[in-house]
Order: sequence, then structure tokens, then C-alpha cells
Amino acid sequence: MYYVMSDIHGEYDKFLEMLDKIKLQDEDTLYILGNVVDYGDEPMELLNEMADRPNVYPVIGNHDRIAIDVLTLLMDDILQGKLDKLSAETMKSIAQWQKIGGTKTLEEFIKLTDEEKQDILDYLCDFSNFEVAEIDGKTYILVHSGLGDFEKNGKKLKYYSVHDLAFTRVDYEKQYFDDDSIFIVSGHVPTKELCGEDRIYKSHNNICINCSVSDGGKLACLCLDTMEEFYV
Repeated sequence: MYYVMSDIHGEYDKFLEMLDKIKLQDEDTLYILGNVVDYGDEPMELLNEMADRPNVYPVIGNHDRIAIDVLTLLMDDILQGKLDKLSAETMKSIAQWQKIGGTKTLEEFIKLTDEEKQDILDYLCDFSNFEVAEIDGKTYILVHSGLGDFEKNGKKLKYYSVHDLAFTRVDYEKQYFDDDSIFIVSGHVPTKELCGEDRIYKSHNNICINCSVSDGGKLACLCLDTMEEFYV
């Protein structure tokens, strides 16, 4: 079976509860469409759990990308012995990150050993920009947030930037492909903004699965084989 989640935001316990609910097996595949970190209390535990599972495929989200940028600066200062006196660039980046939910991620990261810090940063840097799943004659394009400048004729997915895929929004009322067997699955936008509920939203071959678990909503999971929806 193929499953998709998104925007877990450090909610490690909810993630484990969902894995138990869907009864994830080693032969199954789980795609996580970004925003693994920030807001929630246990982002490092969540990242380590994901890294230990070879059948979990993470796609980068905007919060993950920002975390990489800030933590890379922080690691540079740490390796230069400047943890007690961070550079002005690092301090400015940290302050901006904290405004959008990065505080807990930063706190948990600092508690790690230097080796653990590097392992976490390396894992985040391995997140893919997108994934594509071919299931029962249907194609699912899996991104965090959108397809950016999609109107450029013939542009292949591999040429899209992180900004295109992790920071720009899907237009959920537009069908991007004439082929009805092609679907875009994304997170990023809370489904409550789209339909007024913390439920998976589907429209014009677009599927949004961010049900705002970090803001009092639910963690959602979609089985791509059966379209069964799971919530915790």
C-alpha cells in the first residue's frame, strides 16, 4: 500500500498513533510531504523515527527548508567554537525562524551531540523536492505546496526549484493536466481554508492533506491505493 501524510510539525505521538492506525508494514510505502519540523514539541524524535524507516520517503516543505538554512549557519558557528557568541547572520536568521514556529526545533536541536546534529541536518538535506507514484494506472505528483510557474510549456518536474514546490500554493480550483489520470497531492495550505473543515480536500484532480494537526486540527493520512482517509 502507498500512504501519504503532510505537515506533521513535530507531533511525534500523533505520527506514531497514525502508523498504528494504518498498520504500516515494511512492504508499504509512506510519503511525507514536508513540514516535519516546527511548532510541535518533538521534531527531533520524529525525524529520527522517519530516518530509521527505509520505507518512509520525505519531501521538503517550506519549514524544513528554512530549518536547513538556519541550522547550517548554526553548525558552522558550533564547529568554529562560537556557540556562546553566534554570528550576527546566525542570530538574525534564528530570530526570523522563531517568528514562524522554529523555537522548539531549535531548542531540541541544540540538545543533541555534535554528531547527532550533523546526522539530523544531513537527513533533512536528503529530503526530495518531489515524488511521483504510479498506482493502478494513475499518476500522483507529490509535492509540499505547489507547482510554481506551471504555465511554462514543457517544464519537467526535475527543473522546478524548491521555492516552486515548497513555498507556492496549488490553485485547487484549477485542473493542471488534461489527463484525468494525473493528480497533484500536496499539504501546506490548511484544508480548513479550502472547505471549512479539518478534512482532506479534493478538487479538480488536486488533493490537499494538511488538516492542521499543529493548530488544534488533525493529522491526516491518505491511502493512494484505495483513497481511504485516516485521521488522528
